Amino acid sequence: MKLHTHYFLAFFIITTVFGCKNKNTEAIEVSTKTEEIIAKKIINDSITNNPPKGMVWIPGGSFLQGAVPQDQAAMKHEKPQHPVSVDGFFMDITEVTNAEFAKFIKATGYVTMAEREIDWNEMKKQLPEGTPKPHDSVLQPGSLMFKKTKSSVPNLYDFSQWWRWSIGTNWKHPSGPDSNIEGKDNHPVVHVCYEDAEAYCLWAGRRLPTEAEWEFAARANQENATYSWGDDLSILSKQANSWEGEFPVNNTLKDGFELTAPVKTYPANNFGLYDMAGNVWEMTSDWYNLNYYDELAALNTSIDNPKGAAKAYNPNAPYIQEKIIKGGSFLCSDSYCASYRVSSRMGTSLDSSAEHVGFRTVATPDMLVKK
Repeated sequence: MKLHTHYFLAFFIITTVFGCKNKNTEAIEVSTKTEEIIAKKIINDSITNNPPKGMVWIPGGSFLQGAVPQDQAAMKHEKPQHPVSVDGFFMDITEVTNAEFAKFIKATGYVTMAEREIDWNEMKKQLPEGTPKPHDSVLQPGSLMFKKTKSSVPNLYDFSQWWRWSIGTNWKHPSGPDSNIEGKDNHPVVHVCYEDAEAYCLWAGRRLPTEAEWEFAARANQENATYSWGDDLSILSKQANSWEGEFPVNNTLKDGFELTAPVKTYPANNFGLYDMAGNVWEMTSDWYNLNYYDELAALNTSIDNPKGAAKAYNPNAPYIQEKIIKGGSFLCSDSYCASYRVSSRMGTSLDSSAEHVGFRTVATPDMLVKK
């Protein structure tokens, strides 16, 4: 009996002592984890309450991405709606301006795609096999410029009717080789392609938004709205720089501008973001894939922080790798594409630049901590 008593006494002492040690260790571990969580929250709160200059904090949340049911202008590639959630992030209050882009160029000496010599061997990869090489006089650095037509256009799917290749046109000469950006510091930079935007982001310590982040920010807690300001189309000219009149023949200039407008010309949305509708299309980091929305909807579950399709897919442009652009531009007409709608999306090739495409950047707290 004593043996058993001593055995159980010894067992009790051992388990009690080591049990206490284990509990103390667990307590220390829990305490350490709690401290780490608190410390991280303090850092994040400090960062989110003190956004970088020119940016605003966009709180995370969930929403239905894609065209709302009442949107009669929605296109097939904007459907079906699917549940998405995004973590909080900072976003530029405005599109990147000429002045901001000029600082990047001055600091780095970067040369944009529209200013570089054209490599025919690279270009022909995006064209059907056997496409003849244009004359060297045509293969010169430049960008796409819009041109009005003299009369009504019966086929609005033929983009070549209102676009032309303009040699010598680039971000510094946005309206042709003889133009300049004097007096346009506060206009969005244009004639930049995806590679140019990525280079700017690398220099600035930022990145391009995902399509989900961009759409969440544009909706600004108006989940069921067609536009960034609500559902009232009658106030379009007071809310966005777009095309009003017969496209591409006559622009009534009801909104006050023929081409780009200075940023902050129109009211900000509920998150304090300007020009999330109209002015210039804005680049995102997502590949343009016509099947992507259907694939997400088929999962029948909410997706956290989607990064877009794994690869580009557009049967209408099989030789081109395209990224998604959002928000529409000063060329978007109610009778044509109405792309100032929040859910509107379009693909643009990686090396394409034009006078109606620009970008804005985003950053996350961890990016700023690392910086």
